[in-house]
Amino acid sequence: MLFDLRPKSRREDIFDREGEFRELEESVKTYPITLLLGIRRVGKSSILRAYLNGKPGIVVDCRELYGERGHITREDLIRELQSKGLYLSRVLSKFKINIDLKFLKLEPREVSLREVFRELNEAGSETGGFILAFDEAQYLRFYGSRGGRELLALFAHAYDDLPSLRIVLTGSEVGLLHDFLDVGNYESPLYGRMAGEVYVKPFDRDTSVGFLKKGFEEVGIEVPEDEIEKAVETLDGIPGWLVIFGIEYIRERNLEKAVAKTLEVARGMISGELKELERRSPRYGMILQAIALGYNRWSLIRDYLAVKGHRTPEPRLHELLKNLKKMGWVEEEHGRYSLVDPIVSMILGR
Repeated sequence: MLFDLRPKSRREDIFDREGEFRELEESVKTYPITLLLGIRRVGKSSILRAYLNGKPGIVVDCRELYGERGHITREDLIRELQSKGLYLSRVLSKFKINIDLKFLKLEPREVSLREVFRELNEAGSETGGFILAFDEAQYLRFYGSRGGRELLALFAHAYDDLPSLRIVLTGSEVGLLHDFLDVGNYESPLYGRMAGEVYVKPFDRDTSVGFLKKGFEEVGIEVPEDEIEKAVETLDGIPGWLVIFGIEYIRERNLEKAVAKTLEVARGMISGELKELERRSPRYGMILQAIALGYNRWSLIRDYLAVKGHRTPEPRLHELLKNLKKMGWVEEEHGRYSLVDPIVSMILGR
């Protein structure tokens, strides 16, 4: 069902992403490591879970692991992998594979992650390949005490020596994920190892209209086409917002009320994300608000911060803007900055 707030797990519940599925399939076949990239709420998690449905593989939600303590320990990751044990056994049983995964029976302190990777590789050798996926993998930079370098070393080991194990990393903070992997830096454990990349983009206008029509058709509701087009004009092509609108329209049966409720829900979700962002620096939120209000050049942003009582040295402002681009909040073209998600711009610009 298209209008479902939870990540999808079946291909038939995902609208018009066959191209992305084909690219992901080809990348996993070709590369030991694949990156599945795209902005927030564009549908990466759903594509990943639907792709893995019926395949031997497991997904680790890195953001959830990070959110529990503000960092990720080896024991956290081991427990998460062990928690997938029952599911993993069911998946392998479909392939008539009965492998003794020893790490499922041990205390986390007794488990070697290297051995876990080897056991998963062994499972993959029996099934034609095993996929270990990390959702929102940029949070792995908070793993351990060395910025996740221990995991990068394990990824390098898998890349070189575990041919039946494939690693998929999703990321909405694309620049940060690239920085974490750092494949171009000879000091990185992954130096020189190519990764496949699949980008998931927002829907274009026609696809957005088709998505809403199909969603309303599934629940037996006829919605005037001009109202669907007005909703798309306001909410743009990010599936996450279109799903919320569809649910609210079904409830309200009124365009204006459904759009208003969608923006209200979006405001709550974005507020939580901004609080997390502002824990890194309170200037991030002010920069985003400046851009949303039309202060879209470097000098205008600098002056806006100064008026707000936060004079910012030139090198620091350049660094903050660069970070916001890496985190997927901001894009720049010809010296003009804009917010990637138009709903964020609409909410902050009010």
